[in-house]
Amino acid sequence: MSFVIAAPASGSGKTTITLGLLRAISRMSPVRAAKSGPDYIDPQFHASACGTQCVNLDAWAMTPARIKALASGNVPLIIEGAMGLFDGAPPDGKGATADLARILGLPVVLVIDAGRMAGSVAALAQGFINYDPNVQIAGVILNNVGSPRHEAMLRRALKDIPVFGVVPRRPDLKQPSRHLGLVQAVERPDLETYLNTAGDLIANTVDLDALLGLQTAALPAERARRLTPPAQTIAIARDAAFAFSYPHMIDDWHSAGATITFFSPLADEPAPHADFIYLPGGYPELHAGRLAANTQFLDSLRQTSAQIYGECGGYMVLGDALTDADGTPHKMAGLLRLETSFAARKLHLGYRELRADQGPMPGAWKGHEFHYATTIKAVGTPLFQANDAEGTALPAMGLINRNVSGSFAHLIDAA
Repeated sequence: MSFVIAAPASGSGKTTITLGLLRAISRMSPVRAAKSGPDYIDPQFHASACGTQCVNLDAWAMTPARIKALASGNVPLIIEGAMGLFDGAPPDGKGATADLARILGLPVVLVIDAGRMAGSVAALAQGFINYDPNVQIAGVILNNVGSPRHEAMLRRALKDIPVFGVVPRRPDLKQPSRHLGLVQAVERPDLETYLNTAGDLIANTVDLDALLGLQTAALPAERARRLTPPAQTIAIARDAAFAFSYPHMIDDWHSAGATITFFSPLADEPAPHADFIYLPGGYPELHAGRLAANTQFLDSLRQTSAQIYGECGGYMVLGDALTDADGTPHKMAGLLRLETSFAARKLHLGYRELRADQGPMPGAWKGHEFHYATTIKAVGTPLFQANDAEGTALPAMGLINRNVSGSFAHLIDAA
């Protein structure tokens, strides 16, 4: 039993239903989780819901062999899709959740927000079922159902389509969000209560036995190229401000023999002695004043001869100043001639093809950019040449200054 949870569109409730499924099934037997695409936040919730690490499976940035290798295993896997089932990157929709279903040969369970429909639900479901014969839609879960009468109308319309569950409206399970999506799992003091509530809801409204009975083979072991570690000893920032690192990248480095340690800039921990210091993305703008005051952390960056590399939030912290949403500037590490601001927000979003001819992450990469920061000043040597998903050249990204480098791009996999 492994399957993909997808939906016709974003906002259908597939994250809440996925979390409820993971919590409910994990009470009975082990289950694994994966997330389609470059998302960082949903996997944190997935891992908390099922007690095992959640991996990203990205059909735009990863080869089929890489996807199969990350998905392989005898423990059932539930993959949460992104956006609508067939929504991917331009120009041809590559990277859609449907691509994962095809590559892995897994059935899809379609979550439909039925809150404002009755008989039309059948036309919607049939359209998705018939759209691509290479994507097997095993059935549907109806979400946001208003009453027993509403449920009866929907079931009559779907008489020829398997209905795995009918989930009632539960506005109390709507998750809080901010500009880049949901609030992080580590920021929710009520996380266990929330997950248990979602698990109880799904256990009482979804036919778990039917889902567990979907006939799918164990995903076989697959060999694929792994990422080479940038150094033998690696120190990684990890806390609420620096939480956006990909598990597959760190696992690759560890599997290749690198020694990895973690530290918390928010706790003013100095970067441990290492050959490579990695500041992942996250929400440093929410903690800018605290980070600016954490002299042990900042001084450890200023005084080291190690390679320092920052992505998105980590990149901003390596600059001279970061201005928060209230317009207050905060002094950062001052290792790159970079000033960024959230006072005037602008969305930067999309997959990126990247190439670095110098620095700690050389070569060609597939990556993703998603942030609202505005660059006020960036002076120095760019780190990456960049194209968008359609191959259109973009301005060079990032900066490199001796042993310090970074950019707004999140690297996903080697190209």
